Amino acid sequence: MAEPTVNYDEVSTDVLVIGAGGAGMRGAIAAAQAGCRVQVICKSLLGKAHTVMAEGGMAAALANVAKPDSWKTHFSDTMKGGKLLNNWRMAEIHAKEAPERVLELERWGAIFDRNAKGLIHQRSFGGHTYPRLAHIGDRTGLELIRSLQDKLVHSPGVDVHMEVTVTRLLVRDGRVCGALAYRRQDGGLVVYRAGAVLLASGGLGKIYRVTSNSWESTGDGTALAYHAGAILQDCEMVQFHPTGMIWPPGVRGLLVTEGVRGEGGLLRNSQGERFMEKYDAERMELSTRDVVARSINQEVLEGRGTPHGGAFLDISHKPADFIKSKLPSMWEQFHELADVDITKEPMEVAPTIHYAMSGVRVEPATGASNLAGLFAAGEVACGLHGANRLGGNSLSDLLVFGKRAGDAAAAFAQAGHKAVGWESGQLSEAIAYTLRPLTGEDGENPYKLHAELQDALTRHAPIIREEKGLRVGLGKVKEMQERAARVAVAARGGRHFNPGWHASLDVQSMVDNAEALFVSAIERRESRGAHTRSDYPAPDEELGKVNFVVEKDGEELKLDAIAKEAIPDELMEVINAKWNTDYTRED
Repeated sequence: MAEPTVNYDEVSTDVLVIGAGGAGMRGAIAAAQAGCRVQVICKSLLGKAHTVMAEGGMAAALANVAKPDSWKTHFSDTMKGGKLLNNWRMAEIHAKEAPERVLELERWGAIFDRNAKGLIHQRSFGGHTYPRLAHIGDRTGLELIRSLQDKLVHSPGVDVHMEVTVTRLLVRDGRVCGALAYRRQDGGLVVYRAGAVLLASGGLGKIYRVTSNSWESTGDGTALAYHAGAILQDCEMVQFHPTGMIWPPGVRGLLVTEGVRGEGGLLRNSQGERFMEKYDAERMELSTRDVVARSINQEVLEGRGTPHGGAFLDISHKPADFIKSKLPSMWEQFHELADVDITKEPMEVAPTIHYAMSGVRVEPATGASNLAGLFAAGEVACGLHGANRLGGNSLSDLLVFGKRAGDAAAAFAQAGHKAVGWESGQLSEAIAYTLRPLTGEDGENPYKLHAELQDALTRHAPIIREEKGLRVGLGKVKEMQERAARVAVAARGGRHFNPGWHASLDVQSMVDNAEALFVSAIERRESRGAHTRSDYPAPDEELGKVNFVVEKDGEELKLDAIAKEAIPDELMEVINAKWNTDYTRED
C-alpha cells in the first residue's frame, strides 16, 4: 500500500508516554531524569486523569501507625487478596519499594495527613492486615496528580500534548517505534516517532453501564497493544467496587471511597442488620472488595436490599467534625448530589465497576511487553493484583511501576534504539482506520452501539457469572464487532470538535476488550477473586496455576493458558505466616 496523501504532523522523541495519569507522569519524570526527550500524550487535560478517583489512600508499609507492619505483611496481603494469581515478583517489588515512592512524593510536595508524632498517617482498608494507607483526607489521588504534575512540568525535556487520542501503534520488525494520533480539537493527525513507547492509558470501565470510571476509560491502551501484537492477560478479571452511589440515577456508580469503611463506616441491609458478619465475621466491612461486593449483591437478591437496590453505609455514629475532616469529599458529594447529610443519615450504595486487574502482560521488573520497545504501567498493565486488587494498592502501583517502566523505556531508547520509520503501508492503514467513521452517514450509530455493549456486559458478565450467559454475551459482542467496523458519523462539520467521531473510535476499542473478557471468563471455569461462576462456585487448584492470555492471530483472537512461575518457598512462608495483630496504634 502506498504511503498516505493525507496531511499529518510529525513529532520525534526518545520516549513517548501515552497517558498522563499517575503511572504516565511518574514514567515520564523517570525517563526525563535519565536524560531522554519525552513526549506525553493525554486524551483529556493534564491533571484530569482518572487517577483522581482513587480517593482513600496509597498502600505502603511505612509502619507509622502499626509498628509491626513490613513489606512482608504487605506482600502477603497482596498475594492473598489476588488469590495467588498475581505475579509474585511484581508483588514483592511493589511491597518493598512502595514506602520510598510515597516518601519521594512527599519530598516533591504532597501534603499528607499526620499522626500525633508528625509522621504520615495511615488508615485501615479492606484486606490489609494493618492500617497502611497514606492519605490526604479522601482526596489522595488528586494530591498525587497535583504533586506529579508540578514535578513533570518542571522537568527538562518533557512536552505534553493534551486532548490527543492515539489510534494505532506503529511497528517495525517486531519493535514498536511510534504511534498515530489525532488532536481532538481540530482533528489534525500527528505521527509520533519514538525510540520507546510507554503505555499508561488506564482501564476499560466504560464497557459497563454502572461504573466509577470517567469517560476516558475505554480500554484504548489494551486495544492498541493487542492490535500491535502484544499479549493481554487475565482479561476475565474486572473489579466491582462494593460501594458506588446508587441514587439519584444521574450519579449511579459514582465512587464512594473505601475510606468510609476504613474510618469506621458500617454496612447494613434494609432490616438494619450488619450483614457482613455472615460473610466474613473476622474482617466484617474491611473484607476484600470481591467479598463485600458479592455480599451486597447477595443481600439484594435475597430481598434485603435498600429501596434502590443496594445497602446502607453508615458513618453517622462518628462525630460530624471527624467525618468532615476525614471524608470531606464524601460529605460534599452526598450533600450536593443526593441531598444526604452523611453526618446524620446513612448513604445508599451498591457495587460499581471500578478497576481492571487485566492488561498488557509485562516483565515484572521493567514493565516490558513481549513487543520490543513497548512498555506498560498502571491499570493498563497486568500482574501485580492477580484476581482481585486490594484497595490502596493502585496508587502505590502507579508510583512503583511507573518509575520502573519509565527507567526501562529510557534505557531501551538510549541503547541505540532511535526513532525510526515503520513498515511500508502501515501508516496508510492506520490513517484509513482512523478516518473511516467519517466516510459516510448511513453506518452504525456509535452511541447506540456503546449502549448495547454496556447492556451486554452488565447482563452477561455481572458479579456472578455462568457459562450460558457468558456465551450469549460473547455472541452479541462478536456481532457488535462487525457493526463497529461500520460505525459512521456525519462529516459535514469535518474533524473539528466532532464528538461522534471520538465515540466511533472509542467503541471499537471497547468491543475488542469485551471479546477478550468474555472469551477468558468462559475458559476460567472456577470462582477466584473477582471472577465468580455460579456453575463453578469453588476454586480449581489447577486453574490457579495458570494465567489466561489472549493475542491477535491474523484477524482472530487466540486464547492460551500460560503456567505461572512457582512462588519461591521462602515467599510462600511469608504468605502463610501469622502476623501480630495485638499492637498499639500510634494515631
